[in-house]
Amino acid sequence: MGELTVLGSCGAFPEAGRACAGFLLSHNGFRVVLDLGYGAASRLFGHGLPDAVVVTHEHPDHCADVSALGRASFYGDGPRLPLFCTPGTVGRLAAMEPRPHPTEVFDVRDLASAASVGPFRLTTFALPHHVPNFGVRLAAPGLTVAYTGDTGPSPVLAELGRDADLLICDATYRTPPSGDEPRYLMTAAEAGEWAAAAGARRLMLTHFWAGTDRAAAAAEARAEFGGEVLVAEEGLTVEL
Repeated sequence: MGELTVLGSCGAFPEAGRACAGFLLSHNGFRVVLDLGYGAASRLFGHGLPDAVVVTHEHPDHCADVSALGRASFYGDGPRLPLFCTPGTVGRLAAMEPRPHPTEVFDVRDLASAASVGPFRLTTFALPHHVPNFGVRLAAPGLTVAYTGDTGPSPVLAELGRDADLLICDATYRTPPSGDEPRYLMTAAEAGEWAAAAGARRLMLTHFWAGTDRAAAAAEARAEFGGEVLVAEEGLTVEL
């Protein structure tokens, strides 16, 4: 058995009282953080330090508070945590605090080539975004959790979320942008479509733009997906 706790649910910047992307996944005593954007670290610290950190991409609404976690660990004589991330993420963290360098604070590992995180088998999927972004699939006996990070529509999503117990999916837009430009974010309805294509058991919508009607977003996803649809809310814990 495992559980997932929402640390932050906002995209770009946090609404008042909320935080940007962050999830704490626990399984058999091992705890891994998936992203840690603006405001998410203080919620994480209510649960103590994790055992590992996975960051999908370098945008600060997904990685800014990794710096806070690094400080808490480094200056608090905590462990040198494994940090699975992209090279760009290391660059962002180093720009915020070059000394000590992130590679001194964390045991930095390349996300794209990693095969495991603690008890989880890790599979990464390159997904369309403004910068390199990897959807992550974490699988252990009896439990599979998939997380998109930020993404536009892509057939790869069906593989990322294939038969997952929980698919955590980008749902930034209420309506898709017009025009023929490449898509780097999705709607809740599109999240529902890809969860259905993947055969996921449950879908959690996240990365909401400020002011989004989350109940309406959930209704749009339910129109496309027959499984349970959850809305990421700070402090929500889901049994897996």
